[in-house]
Amino acid sequence: MVSSGRLVESNVRLMMAVPARLWGANLRVQVSVMFEAVSSPYLVPFDGAFRVPAFPTTPPESGPSGKAAKKALKDRIDELDDLQRMLAAQDRYSVLVVFQAMDAAGKDGTIRAVMSGINPAGVQVFSFKRPSALELDHDFLWRSAARLPERGRIGIFNRSYYEEVLVVRVHPAILDGQRLPYPADPARIWDERFESIRDHEKHLARNGTVILKFWLNVSREEQKRRFLDRIDEPEKNWKFNAGDVDEREHWDTYMSAYEDALNATSRPWAPWYAIPADDKRFMRLAVSEIVCRTLSSLALAYPEVSADDRRELLEARERLVSG
Repeated sequence: MVSSGRLVESNVRLMMAVPARLWGANLRVQVSVMFEAVSSPYLVPFDGAFRVPAFPTTPPESGPSGKAAKKALKDRIDELDDLQRMLAAQDRYSVLVVFQAMDAAGKDGTIRAVMSGINPAGVQVFSFKRPSALELDHDFLWRSAARLPERGRIGIFNRSYYEEVLVVRVHPAILDGQRLPYPADPARIWDERFESIRDHEKHLARNGTVILKFWLNVSREEQKRRFLDRIDEPEKNWKFNAGDVDEREHWDTYMSAYEDALNATSRPWAPWYAIPADDKRFMRLAVSEIVCRTLSSLALAYPEVSADDRRELLEARERLVSG
C-alpha cells in the first residue's frame, strides 16, 4: 500500500483501442502507480530547470561535521541494514542505485561506506567500463539491463548506461565503433537516447524497481587536489590514471553533458540527486539519508504468518522442546 503523499502517478487511461460500447458495464481502466522522490535540497527538478552552477559542491555550514557526521552515518547504516532485511523478506521491490561522477569524486568510497553494514547477499555492485565486443552487438541498454537487481535486492551501478550520453557525447567519435544500424545524427541521437532511458526507467519503476540516481558533484579544484594526492602518496599511486588528466581538459563539455542528461531524465519515479562531493563524509551521509528515507517510504514489513503456518511453527517448536 502507498502511504499518503507517496503516490506520484495514478494516471487513469481509458482503453481507447476498442470502442467503449463494446466493453459494456465492465469498462476496463488502467492505473499506473509509482512513487515520489523524497525531498532534498539536492533533488534535481523535473521541469528542466537544473543548472550545474546553481548546485553546490561543498556542504552547508549548518550541516553535521566531524564526529557528529560520523555518528549520523553509522546510524543510517544501521537503519539501512534493517530496511534491507525487510526488503528481502517482503520480496516485492528491487532497488537500483546509480552513481555517476567525474573521476575522483568518490563513487567507490561512497558505495563502500554506505553499504558497509548490509548483508552482502542482499547487495550487488556492477562497474561499467568500455563495452566489450559482445556488448557492442546489442543496444546500449542491454548490458545494464542484464544486471538489474531482482526483487528483494539492492543493485548498485558504478557508472551506468548514462555513460552513453556523457562520455560518448564528449567524445562522439566513439559512436563510429558502436555498429549502429544508421549514421548517428548529432542533432538527434542524444535526445533519442534520453527518450530510450526515460522509457526504460519508467518500465522498471512500473514493475517495482525503485530507482535512485546520484551525481556526485565534485569541483574542478577538489578533483585537482585529489589527483595530486594520488600522485604524491605512494599508497594511492595505483588509483591514478594519466588519462584522467586528459579528461579534465573537457571539464566544461562534461558539465554541459551532465546538465542536459540530468534535466532530460530526472523524473519523480527515477530522480537524480546532485550531491556536494567536495567533503566525502558529508557526501556519504547525504546519500545514505536519501536511500534510507526512500526505502522507509515503501512501507516495508516482514510477511505476516498465516494461522496455519503459525500452527505449524508451534508444533515444530513443541517437537524441538520435547525432543
